[in-house]
Formats: sequence, structure tokens, C-alpha cells
Amino acid sequence: MSSHWRIRHKLMLGLGLVVAVMALLLCGTLYGLWSNYVTMNFIRYKTAELAAANKLQSAIARLIEPSTIRSLIDNPSRVDDTLADLRKELNAYKNCLQVSMDHGLDPTSTDFAQRQVDLLTKHLDDPLFFPNAFKLLAPPTASASSTAAEDDVFNKKVASYEPFQELRRSSEDLWDQINHELGNRFDASRRHYQVPTWIIATASVLGLLCVAGLMRSFYAWVFNPIRDLEAGVKRVAGGDFNHRIELHSGDEMEDLSVAFNDMIERLQELYTDLARQVNDRSRQLVRSERLASVGFLAAGVAHEINNPLASIAFCAEALEARLGDLLRHVRTSGRGNDSEVFTKYLKMIQEEAFRCKSITERLLAFSRTGERRREPTDLGQLVQSVLDITQHLQNAKGKEIAFEVSAGLAPGGRVSAWVNGEEIKSVVLNLIVNALDSMDEGGKLTIRLTQREGMAELRFTDTGCGMTEEVLENIFEPFFTRSRTGKGTGLGLTISYQIVSQHGGQLEAYSAGANQGSTFTVRLPLQAVEAKPANPPQRVAPGRAA
Repeated sequence: MSSHWRIRHKLMLGLGLVVAVMALLLCGTLYGLWSNYVTMNFIRYKTAELAAANKLQSAIARLIEPSTIRSLIDNPSRVDDTLADLRKELNAYKNCLQVSMDHGLDPTSTDFAQRQVDLLTKHLDDPLFFPNAFKLLAPPTASASSTAAEDDVFNKKVASYEPFQELRRSSEDLWDQINHELGNRFDASRRHYQVPTWIIATASVLGLLCVAGLMRSFYAWVFNPIRDLEAGVKRVAGGDFNHRIELHSGDEMEDLSVAFNDMIERLQELYTDLARQVNDRSRQLVRSERLASVGFLAAGVAHEINNPLASIAFCAEALEARLGDLLRHVRTSGRGNDSEVFTKYLKMIQEEAFRCKSITERLLAFSRTGERRREPTDLGQLVQSVLDITQHLQNAKGKEIAFEVSAGLAPGGRVSAWVNGEEIKSVVLNLIVNALDSMDEGGKLTIRLTQREGMAELRFTDTGCGMTEEVLENIFEPFFTRSRTGKGTGLGLTISYQIVSQHGGQLEAYSAGANQGSTFTVRLPLQAVEAKPANPPQRVAPGRAA
């Protein structure tokens, strides 16, 4: 049931238990302290009473001794002094008893003591107490001439005299009563000590059990949910957007997990939508770059197509003129010597027409995107097909392009990689066009195809303007361009890098410095690999080998 409480309710429950245990401990402690205080006060006042009662008892015992009585009989003038001393001790005890009564000691004990004090006071205040005693106890002869037998008789009379016995019993009862009360108080103090001891011990055990239970509950209610939340957040931060945090604590932690899961679902939807948009934009950028490349190629190819079209037009005009002349000659003379000329020009028309068709077919084949399907592709043929197109570009005039394939790496010297041919064609075309743009007339571009450590490697080395360290740092950044022609969008190398990375390959750039040429290295896997996201660009600073 408590698992569905809110955290504040659980904390209030724990706080209530702690307060209850603390209150129990406090009550036991206060009860023990109060019992100790009452006992100490009782002992203090009763000890004072006991001392006064002891003195009073001693004074009475001395008073009723036969020798004292004999002395008082012989010297009646000393009676007042003796009574004064006895009253002094009795008053001292009265003062102690009054203090005990003022501090609220047991009324039963004080009442008994008060009765004994009243009895003693009654005898001592009686003016005939001693005269009557002296008359009854007076010896027949003087003390100096009394015999031992007479002394014994006198002593027995004094010992058996009832008023004296009452004084003795009253003082002894008073002293015994005080001792009895002290004994009872000591027994009661032991019980009073045991009660707070049991209370404190029980409260301590309950407190320990409460702390242990609260710690365990804290782990179950707070620590474990926080740990699960932390683990879930780390997994989501690591990119696992399908992970969901499952908590059934019925409190704010469960609400937090539900809110977090809702946030992750919305984030996953946004991430999926963003990935779709990025993918669409990437396709658009690739298509745009491809269209730009096709347009660039079309401008160069158009120049090449003009030549065979001019030849076709020239031959057609010549045939038209000769056809008119031929018809006239045939009508007048019947000769047919120009048939070979007709045949030659017609053949030339066919050849030039097929030449134009071949050029346009290669251009269309390059611009066709097709599906992003990967398959084993001969990189040598792929590079050669791109070179067949780029040789017609205007910026290729007066520049040498050398294509080298390392022999012995595969049967027939072929290097086959698991790629999408059309995408890799656009990468190769972009690198070739950039190299041609960076070189002046007479420059040389060397393309080397080899195989190394399970990867196919294409190395494009030109003798062009090279790159500084700043250019190398930003060469793969979108919209960054340092083209000498002033053309370009700055997306060619960015898209090329993305394509190579998605194939599980690498694209690196190297230059020894300005006017010292550049080298771009493309590495592609020979076997099929899972498509990967683009990694941070790999750049090689000037002065280091690529």
C-alpha cells in the first residue's frame, strides 16, 4: 500500500516515526532525571531529618539515664538547662521536618513524625513532668551513702518509668520511621531507574529498527528509482532512443519516468523527422551537385558535339549541291562518276552522328542517379568511364591525365570494391574537375588505383596550386571554396566526403603547401559493410605524408 504513496507522504511517515522514537527517548530520559531528582531531594531532606532525629534520640537517651536523673534530683536547678538542651534538639528536628513538609514529601511519613514530635513536646512542656518523676524516683538516701542494691533498685525504677519509656520509644520510632522511609525510597528508586532504562532501551531498539527500515525504504523509494533514471538517461544520451524507463513506485519518481519517456518519444519523433529531412536535403544536394556537374559537362561536351555536327551539316550541304548537279548531268550525259563521293559523305554523316550519340549516351549515363544499391564494382572501369567524359571538358585542354592500375593485386589487374557506382562516379568526377581547375596548361594529374589492407585506394595527385594549412582545415566544410575559376558552390568535396564515409571508406586531403600540388586519397572497402554515418573529416597538415 505504501508503494503508491507520494514521496512527501513517505517522508512524513518516516519523520513521524523518528519523532515518535525521539519523543519516547525524551520521555524516558526526563522520567529518569525527574525520578533521580525527587529521590535525591528525598534523601537529602530525610538525611537531615535522620541526623536531627539521631541527635534528639541521643539527647533523650542521655536524659533518661539513671546517672542523669540522679544528678538532676540532686541538683534541681539543672533541670531547666537540661530541658533547654533537649528542646533545642527537638526544635532542630522540627525545622528539618518542616523543610521536608514544605518540599512536598510523603504526607504519611510527615504525619507520623509530627505525631511523635507532638508527643515529645507534650512531655517536655509539661511543668510537672520532671517533678513528678523525681518524687517517684527519689532514692531514700543520699547518693554518696547509697549502696549498690539501692542503686540497682533506682536504675530499675528509672528504666521502667513509663513517661521515660514513652520518650525513648517516640525518639526510636521516629528514627526507625526515617530509616524505613529511606529504605523504601531506595527500593522505589531502583524501580524508577528500571522504568526509564526499559523505556530508553526499547526506544533505542525501535530507533535502530526505524533507521534501518527507513534506509531500506529510502533505497527502494528514492535511490533505486534515481539509479534507474540515471541509467536510462545515460542510455538515451548514448543514442538509444528506443529505451524506456520502467518505474512502478506510484510516486513522483514514476511521474518523472513517465514524463521522461514521453519526452524521449517526442525527441525520437523529432530525430526521425530530422533524419528524414537531412536525408532528403542530402539527396537534394547530391542531385543539385550532380546537375551542376552535368551542366558543367554539357558545356564542354557541347563544344565537342559542335564539331561532328558541323561536319554533318557540311556533308549534307555538299551532298545537296552535288545531288543537284548530279541530276542535271544524269539528264544531259547519263554519267554517274560521283557515286563514290556520295558514298563517302554519307558514311561520314553516319560516323559523326554515331559519335554524337556516343557522347550524349555517356553524358546521360553519368547523370542517371538510379537506386542506391551497392554491388561489386570494377573501379578501373569506373574511373575510365569518367575519364572518357572529362577528356571533352574545356579545362582539360593542354593538361595530361595519367591513370595507373597496380598489377598483380587481383586477377587481370582488377580492383573490385563494394560500392554504388553512380555515387562513386560523382566523387571521382569532382576530384578530377577540381584537379584540372587547380592546374595551368601543361599540368599533370596522376590517378593511381591500388589495394591495401583490405581497402581499395584511389590516389589523385596533381601539380596544381596546392593548399595552405588554413584551406586544409576547412576543405571539407560546406560552402567552403577556393576555386581559381570563381565557380562552384563549395559543396562538391563535402558531398564527396559524405558519400565515401557512408560507404565505410575514408577521404583524406594532403598538400605540401601553396603551389606544390595536392593529393586526395579515397579508400573504399572491398567487401560489403554496413552503411555508416559521416565521420569527422580526415585532413593532413602541410609537410606530412598522406
